[in-house]
Amino acid sequence: MFAILIFVLLSITAQLKADHGFDVRHYLSTVTTYDVVKDIVKASANSTPDGCTPIHLNLVARHGTRSPTKKRMRELDKLASHLEELIKDAEEQNLSLEKVPSWLRGWKSPWRGKLKGGELIRKGEEELYNLGIRIRERFPELFEEEYHPDVYPIKASQVPRASASAVAFGMGLLSEKGSLGPARQRAFAVTSESRASDIILRFHDCCGNYKVFRKRQEPAVDKLKEPVLDEITSALVSRYGLNFTRQDVAMLWFLCKQEASVLDITDQACGLFSPYEVALLEWTDDLEMFILKGYGNSINYRMGVPLLEDVVQSMEEAIKAKEEKHAPGSYEKARLRFAHAETVVPFSCLLGLFLDGSEFQKIQREEPLELPSKPPQSRNWRGSTVAPFAGNNMLVLHSCPANSESKYFVQVLHNEHPILMAGCGSDFCPFEEFKEKIVAPHLKHDYNSMCTVHLEAPEQKPVASKLSQLFRWLFSMQNDDTPSTKDDL
Repeated sequence: MFAILIFVLLSITAQLKADHGFDVRHYLSTVTTYDVVKDIVKASANSTPDGCTPIHLNLVARHGTRSPTKKRMRELDKLASHLEELIKDAEEQNLSLEKVPSWLRGWKSPWRGKLKGGELIRKGEEELYNLGIRIRERFPELFEEEYHPDVYPIKASQVPRASASAVAFGMGLLSEKGSLGPARQRAFAVTSESRASDIILRFHDCCGNYKVFRKRQEPAVDKLKEPVLDEITSALVSRYGLNFTRQDVAMLWFLCKQEASVLDITDQACGLFSPYEVALLEWTDDLEMFILKGYGNSINYRMGVPLLEDVVQSMEEAIKAKEEKHAPGSYEKARLRFAHAETVVPFSCLLGLFLDGSEFQKIQREEPLELPSKPPQSRNWRGSTVAPFAGNNMLVLHSCPANSESKYFVQVLHNEHPILMAGCGSDFCPFEEFKEKIVAPHLKHDYNSMCTVHLEAPEQKPVASKLSQLFRWLFSMQNDDTPSTKDDL
């Protein structure tokens, strides 16, 4: 008995030590801020061979940290009302409230009364501003030219937080390059396509079949998450003595993510959950992202083919300019894009990131992959890594004239770190091999054919029936002075 007691005490001590080093901000899935995760993968030794120089850069970045959307803010107001009811019910039943955290009593949403939401916040501005500075410093050869929108096109989706991210990035990239104000800023252009037709940065908005797939799949995803939410709901009811529901737990997890990422508060909503419960909740978010935006279905990423084509086309133009010795300042050196998680996640999948070789072969054959492993098992697919706020993929085209195998190579940097492309077995891939093994298998899928919803033709009424209806209408017009409406036809 004494030995068992000692074992239990040692286990509790070990858990407390582990919890003490636990930082919930690393477990917020796609609500994770960039500065928290950008250096998790330690900078690799430079894998760029000697004699290779960058000649073009493609950037696909998510917008920076933002505030909750208007819809979500209303949901938080409802949560506040329901928490108040739960505490009131407990008081009326003379239940002890000793276990209830003090912040819960009288809690109101920090966004209460706000009429607008979803905007880029200061932290998000800084994420993109600093990213612009780091990219310029890392690739001085690419950004030594005088700014021109044809040399450095900056594109954003037609959503304010994406375009604001593009502006913040441009201010960092071009800081001290102009003559405006003490910071020597300069004006630059950010262009956008209409949301209704932007198949490069908002392909998910324009793809009818994807919308149908997602609407049908969402209930099944919710069903997969239910056992975890039910398990944690039961634990919280026992822990705090309040009659929480599954929906309460889902909203408290959402509140935790917003408090931790936007407000840097980690000891309120996040403090309700144990580290293992946080890991489980993060997994449910990652599971949803995998099924609805990632490798869970090929339409999730195949609809991003127009973006992949745009990237390859820009590289081919850069190679042509190099081969034909175009004058400096007369050709594009970087194409810089700012959009959403729904852009970055599918694009990462098109490149075959976060896969091993066998998994890459599966997606080439359009076979389903295994779902991300549930904690405590480890997994590659984590939203905090794949698409945090300001998460990004850079494809750097290198000229390697001394290489006998290939004169041009593509290097992929994910969140500024070299990352393996499973199709090439390296992060540094010969351009022709990149096109053959990674790009070409996707190009057999035409966006319009894949995304157009083919509706069933409506049942045709017999022509004779339509004619008889028309004759009846004409007869009624002759016998009635009252004007007829279109619905009478």
